[in-house]
Amino acid sequence: MRNIRNKVFSSMLIFVLLVTFFNINTLEVSASRIDTEAESAILVDGDTGEILFAKNADVKLPPASMVKMMSEYLVLEAIDEGRISWDTTTQISDYAYTISADVVSSGIGLTQSKDYTVHQLYEGMAIISDNATTIALAELIAGSEGEFVRMMNAKAEEMGLPDAHFVNSTGLPNELLGENYPEGTSPTDDNLLSARSLALLAYHLVNDYPEALDFSSTITSELDGHILENLNWMLPWDNTNFAPYYFEGIDGLKTGFTTAAGYSFTGTSTRDGRRLISVVMRTDSRGARFQETKRLMEYGYGEFNEQELFPAGYQLEDQESIAVSRGREDIVEVELSEALSAMVRIGEEDAYSIQYHIDEEKLNENGELIAPIEEGEKIGTVELVYEGNANYGNILADKEGQVVDLVTTTSVDKANWFMITMGAIGDFFSGIFSSVVDTVTGWFS
Repeated sequence: MRNIRNKVFSSMLIFVLLVTFFNINTLEVSASRIDTEAESAILVDGDTGEILFAKNADVKLPPASMVKMMSEYLVLEAIDEGRISWDTTTQISDYAYTISADVVSSGIGLTQSKDYTVHQLYEGMAIISDNATTIALAELIAGSEGEFVRMMNAKAEEMGLPDAHFVNSTGLPNELLGENYPEGTSPTDDNLLSARSLALLAYHLVNDYPEALDFSSTITSELDGHILENLNWMLPWDNTNFAPYYFEGIDGLKTGFTTAAGYSFTGTSTRDGRRLISVVMRTDSRGARFQETKRLMEYGYGEFNEQELFPAGYQLEDQESIAVSRGREDIVEVELSEALSAMVRIGEEDAYSIQYHIDEEKLNENGELIAPIEEGEKIGTVELVYEGNANYGNILADKEGQVVDLVTTTSVDKANWFMITMGAIGDFFSGIFSSVVDTVTGWFS
């Protein structure tokens, strides 16, 4: 009997150890799926701005050439507003020429006394991250790089980029610009942005001016006999050395490197109509920034699905209707004007609820809607509420959660004077009756 008990005990112990082992390994695998070696990182849904993952995302770091995303935005805005066109030409200033002649700070040797189109210069800036072409565009748009920097910081404030600080158009530390550092800055200044700010900047760039992706996804081009090779190794290159970094659907966006910044990358990709935006800052090598981006992208597409959580016409249980004052009907039903959808982590489908926010200006002192009421009239909003364990928020400051209109399902006409009068009389006698009942009850209490 003792041997049997020992065998049973041993079997149970082995079972518990095996279960514990597999559970621990499962947790480790799950955790590693969102781990990153980058010092700072963020992953964002490119349509809603919802943050799917964040690590030290508010730490301000030198972004290096990722600064050029703002320069690109201002060039595209100038084209959109008709201030310049793709065919507008400009020549290279002494400052831009000096930068272009330095192989450390630029990849193209530009020629002075020659006309370059905006399209040519933009390709140099966007494809190979060239600094001289960026400066030339900044000077064309604003007259000087110093004035362009003021435009950059003004646009950053308009976009709501938290704590963004631009000191030049290129992302180089000012100390590398010699005496050419932009007016209004100091020779020791450097650009500073957080991963959150960079993600929001990328969000505005790809949503406001999607044509930027045509350039960021171009693998090679040519300028003045120089081959422009994209610095993004995640694109579909023929180069087998880049094969480990390829990611299906990647179409941008901007690399960055300085000694202070390390190797960084703002990436974006689209699959099945879903766009993701990621930022990794301060990785150890050129390849590491793409490997970490790939890890985040795989996590985003593998762990999240866009789902319709509450369809249009949905009615919250026990809140299907609202009382109506002075109407032919005493209540009116309400519903969602449109569907509420979100990027939902697998297994968290039940972690979402909705909350009504009724417009108080449409209610009387008793909390009733006042007739007449139109069918489909907006009487408030419906907010999607996430109640899970990994709420990173939204990069859009004014969009803590998704919101749609709360509308009425039918119209309610205003009651005529006779019905209103009879209702008032009924309320009067009802009030008297209630008072009498309360008084009599008090005698016997």
